[in-house]
Amino acid sequence: MNDEIVLGTQECVRSLSYVGDALYVIGGKWKLRVIIALREGNTRFNEIQRAVEGISARVLSNELKELELNGFVRRVVHTQSPVVVEYQVTTYADTLKDVLHALSDWGQIHRDKIRKGW
Repeated sequence: MNDEIVLGTQECVRSLSYVGDALYVIGGKWKLRVIIALREGNTRFNEIQRAVEGISARVLSNELKELELNGFVRRVVHTQSPVVVEYQVTTYADTLKDVLHALSDWGQIHRDKIRKGW
C-alpha cells in the first residue's frame, strides 16, 4: 500500500469518528431547535416548548438535561417566591454558530429545490 492511501484512510476514519461524536451530542430532531429557541431569548420551560413546535414536555425535559450535561445549556434556579427556573445557552453553545448557519442555509436551498422539483 502506498502512504497516500493509508493517510487518506486514516483521515477518513478520524473524520467519521468526529462526525459520529458530533451527531451523538447534537443529533436528533430536537437538540439544535432547543438551542436556537434559547438563543432567541426563550428561557423558561413553557416558552421553549411553545417556540419548539411539536416537542412534548417529557422530550423537552430530556433534551434540556442532555444539553446541560454536554455543556450547551445552564439551568438557573431563582429561589424567590415563586421559584423560577430558567435555561440559558452557555458560551460553549456559541461554538455551534457556524453549524447552525450552515444547516439553515442548506435547509433553505433544499426546501427550494424540493418545491421546484428535481
